[in-house]
Amino acid sequence: MTVTRTKVAIVGGGPAGLMLSHILGRNGIDNIVVERQSIDHVASRIRAGVLEYGTAELLKQHGLAERMLREGKPKDGTLIVWENRPDFFIDLTRWTGRQMWAWGQTYIQEDLHRALIASGAQLVHEAGDVALHDVTGNPSLTYEKDGVRHRIDCDFICGCDGFHGPSRHAIPKDGRREYERVYPFAWLGIMVECPPLENFTYAYHSDGMAMAAQRNPMLSRYYVQVPLSDRIEDWPDDRFWETLLRRLPDHLAGQVRTGPSIEKSMAPLRSFVSEPLRWGRLFLAGDASHIVPPTGAKGLNLAFSDVFYLSRALTTHYLEGSDHYLDTYSEMALRRIWAAENISWRLTKMLHVFPDETPFDQKLRESDYDLLLRSEAAQQALAHEYLGLPFET
Repeated sequence: MTVTRTKVAIVGGGPAGLMLSHILGRNGIDNIVVERQSIDHVASRIRAGVLEYGTAELLKQHGLAERMLREGKPKDGTLIVWENRPDFFIDLTRWTGRQMWAWGQTYIQEDLHRALIASGAQLVHEAGDVALHDVTGNPSLTYEKDGVRHRIDCDFICGCDGFHGPSRHAIPKDGRREYERVYPFAWLGIMVECPPLENFTYAYHSDGMAMAAQRNPMLSRYYVQVPLSDRIEDWPDDRFWETLLRRLPDHLAGQVRTGPSIEKSMAPLRSFVSEPLRWGRLFLAGDASHIVPPTGAKGLNLAFSDVFYLSRALTTHYLEGSDHYLDTYSEMALRRIWAAENISWRLTKMLHVFPDETPFDQKLRESDYDLLLRSEAAQQALAHEYLGLPFET
């Protein structure tokens, strides 16, 4: 077995793990990233395309926004359309004076990987049998690669390894509290090489939700709500387009450029939070500790929120000798996590058709939407939540 020593061992080489490594490295804090998948596999994950104001500012602050500023698109808000009701625009510019960005997670992953390689960062991919040890005492991380067992001794372990990774499970069952809601439907999404609609758009229809998103000026992403029992094979492109266009109002359906899908996927929806985010010298970030339904566009943004708090905590520990932010990391991060869970749940409830809902439930949904149409106070509150709450100091 080989033995290596570093200050921070990071489990997971997705955006959260790489962003944390990048920030720590820029502050002279040694770290090693261990990822079980290959570089190509991680880079191929097609995920979020909407960046909160705070996420975009974090990329700018750490030298990762050049391509976003050149090729991405600032967005003034998001459109909600509703069957037989007026449209509603979540007007971020009016109510907050700020914008979000249309910029895909894949591009962020590419830019992070490029920056880390250029800086000489230590990245391990295709690591097998990853395990965490003694996280409340003298932590270490072990893994296997190319038939050789390796151990990393460290001061701290940061678990950025997603919902199915080992980090969360290194916290004893009786030491963590888990909260979960599993939704009775999924999103079927396709990617198509056609110009997108002008706005990110949520559509409520009595048949189910639809959504129009964008990755760049020539790459569109569309979604429709489907039953959990459906399979991707049940949805040839023709059926998808027919369903999407039926759920969009005529004035938008006529603007959709259809074409052959270049990617198609199905994602069940769930809300999940595991508390606390710290256990001894182990810290959790991103999907390792929380999942949100994609309706609020909070997944990647929430992971970067955790990274903001965690990188600040580790930086002040090493550079200033203060543990204040380490000791308050879980508490601070969880406040923002639950705020994001809240808006994600409310939008999911308002925009989707639940299989067991009653006429009473339908009237409440309509009431929620009507409140947005007529109340400036409700519009302002939603805009601030959708933009992303400010980071705590």
